[in-house]
Amino acid sequence: MIQTRILFICHGNICRSVAAEMIMRHLAEREKCQELVISSAAVSNEEEGNDIYPPMKRALIAHGIHCLHHTARKMTAKDYNKYDLLIGMDADNIWRMQRITEGDPENKMHLLLEYADQPDKEVSDPWYTRDFERAYNDIFRGCTGLMEWIQIHRINE
Repeated sequence: MIQTRILFICHGNICRSVAAEMIMRHLAEREKCQELVISSAAVSNEEEGNDIYPPMKRALIAHGIHCLHHTARKMTAKDYNKYDLLIGMDADNIWRMQRITEGDPENKMHLLLEYADQPDKEVSDPWYTRDFERAYNDIFRGCTGLMEWIQIHRINE
């Protein structure tokens, strides 16, 4: 079984990227897609060691998403070779990811909403907007599109 390794990335790894990780795990379980390896990280070390931000966790739970224990961590250059896809939530994340890895020669870095047919749209940061429901909806749409993309490419391999 060929694994697909996905790393979701946001600024602090306590809201958007960890929500994407938990949602994608939920979708993978629902679709019985066991070959996915799913994790998340940050482009900064500001929240290193922290759990999911409580309002984000409440939004996930309200939608039936099981939240595993989480410890925020900063992305490293080694993550580039460890993962097949590195999915950022906004353009600033992508820029910082490329600085950490010194580029993206294999075109592994993408915005999450590219998979929801919105290639230029970013997932707004609920840390600033306080709109955790909007962030959840964007992330769910992106993860659903990503799951469909993975299933299509899995069939074609």
